[in-house]
Amino acid sequence: MTWLDALMTMPRHRKRRMLQLIDGLTIVVSLNLAVMLHRDSVLALADMWHWSLTGLVTLSTLLCFRWLGVYRLVLRYMNQSAVLSLGAGALVSSLLVMLLDKVMGDMFSAAVAVIHGLALLVGIGGVRYVLRELYLISQRRQRRPVVIYGAGAAGCELVSALRHGGEYEPVAFIDDWRGLEGNLVDGLRVHQPSKLEALIDEHRAAMVLLAIPSATRSRRREILQRLSTLSIPVQTIPGSADVIAGHASINDVRDVAVEDLLGRDPVPQFPDLMDANIRGKSVMVTGAGGSIGSELCRQIIDHQPARLLLVDNCEFALFSIEQELQAHPGVGKSGVEVKPLLASIQRRDALASIFDGFEVHTLYHAAAYKHVPMVEYNLVEGIRNNVFGTLNLARTAMSAGVETFVMVSTDKAVRPTNAMGASKRLTELICQAFAHGGCSTRFCMVRFGNVLGSSGSVVPRFREQIERGGPVKVTHPEITRYFMTIPEAAQLVIQAGAMARGGEVYVLDMGDPVLIQDLAVNMIRLSGLEVKDSEHPDGDIEIVHTGLRPGEKLFEELLIGEAVSGTRHDRIMTSREPFWEWPRLDAYLQKLERALGASDHMEVRRLLQAAPLAYRPDDSMVDLVWQARNDRLLAGSVPAEIELRARNFSGPVGLHSTKPV
Repeated sequence: MTWLDALMTMPRHRKRRMLQLIDGLTIVVSLNLAVMLHRDSVLALADMWHWSLTGLVTLSTLLCFRWLGVYRLVLRYMNQSAVLSLGAGALVSSLLVMLLDKVMGDMFSAAVAVIHGLALLVGIGGVRYVLRELYLISQRRQRRPVVIYGAGAAGCELVSALRHGGEYEPVAFIDDWRGLEGNLVDGLRVHQPSKLEALIDEHRAAMVLLAIPSATRSRRREILQRLSTLSIPVQTIPGSADVIAGHASINDVRDVAVEDLLGRDPVPQFPDLMDANIRGKSVMVTGAGGSIGSELCRQIIDHQPARLLLVDNCEFALFSIEQELQAHPGVGKSGVEVKPLLASIQRRDALASIFDGFEVHTLYHAAAYKHVPMVEYNLVEGIRNNVFGTLNLARTAMSAGVETFVMVSTDKAVRPTNAMGASKRLTELICQAFAHGGCSTRFCMVRFGNVLGSSGSVVPRFREQIERGGPVKVTHPEITRYFMTIPEAAQLVIQAGAMARGGEVYVLDMGDPVLIQDLAVNMIRLSGLEVKDSEHPDGDIEIVHTGLRPGEKLFEELLIGEAVSGTRHDRIMTSREPFWEWPRLDAYLQKLERALGASDHMEVRRLLQAAPLAYRPDDSMVDLVWQARNDRLLAGSVPAEIELRARNFSGPVGLHSTKPV
């Protein structure tokens, strides 16, 4: 251990005593220096009275410093108030010298008092500055150097926070504004972005920290794409909206959000559209514990409904969103009633009980089985939940006189190659048929692509795989997807629902599709790692291609036809698409329900292909129950009469007549 380390690790009470001793010596030196300078002689220092008075001044000044709290100050956090305390102590010491001059005659003078006060302030301030620098030097040896991108107010505040921390040492600023190039900001030189790679090599920087909280998302995306070529970890401070709202502080350094890499600049909301179906009304959200449903609830609360009904069949998800909303400031201020209701949309009796107990004006239907492979592996239950659950909900809502029914759909409903997409297109047909059947409830559908950060989405899976050291698994090198942030999707769903007149299919502008391979590469590089491939055999993380999953498409579409028109909102379009009138659709649904009741998987798939869904499955049947049953049949372990009875089973239909169509 060096002498500097020993000094820094000394107990605090010993540091305080040492500082008092140094201050005492500084007071003696400054007073004697003032006398010598004033009298231009050292003879006065031989007078015993002089030393007696010097001791009195020293003791009195130290007591004054103690009273002012000077020795309670932590040197590493020296600020303006600390300087004022030291200045006040030096002033008191100077006034004491002047008082002694009046009492003792010519022992001191006003000039001596002034020189002593100034010398004392410089001395005690200088000692503390030196000690503070010694502390920073001791810490700097243990810190990792970082470059800060952004030399504005946020960057300066971040520098101060890092210097007082124990992990990172800022070594340089990067800023695009040429007026700052070459200048010193908070002791650090400002460089242009073109010098970044050289700075990283020169200082052996461990990380780049983005300090541009007020930059637009498109600007952040541009910077991140430039940084992704350097294979250095990049972290960021929170956006200005989070800081202003109090959700984070400026020195909360965190990983770069993928929203910054893929997202778009948000567009202003239309307040009248956000309020139209919510303010002062009773609102229900199904799937309230899911990614989209929970965000719908958060935004609905902000617009002060009279009541918010949370419906979900997952107890924990329902509990989590209910607890979060109960803590929302808007609930206490406006008296919004938040009601968590544990129910499945497959249970029409449970839904009827809810509608009987609560008046509902607006319903946002986000409940669905949405993971493509899961529905492929569980075809019957996927169709039963998505299609007949929506049918239950729509019929019950119409009976209860719900004003507006907004169904959250998906881009996978467009020319689907999987059962999940087919089921969602079928729910669109149900809503279209009811809307054109003359009911008083306004039905509309809002269709959009993937949302960033939803459960099971590609982004958290990639992040987890990178943290494990790889490999990162991409299904196909050419697969593309549309992405949108969850908050943007939710607020557009609300605004689209407010524009509905009945039967519209609204399509959200998702921007440009993203190549998933590029997304994986950028996430790896922004983590400070290199992709391992044929060109970089010594890289850190390999990207492997696992092949398309059952029902998965290379690319997704948003529109079925070309009859698309704009709306008053730039990012919401409306589309006119074909559908069946209710009598024909009702007959079809009865056949489909009988096939589900008999667990006749092949008949279910045939019926899905017979409807106007444009459903064209790419794979053979992968339903796990169907495969297991066929394996047992081939092995001869299932009696033929049981299989025949299962195939001929019509069962209780529930929603429809059991008579054949």
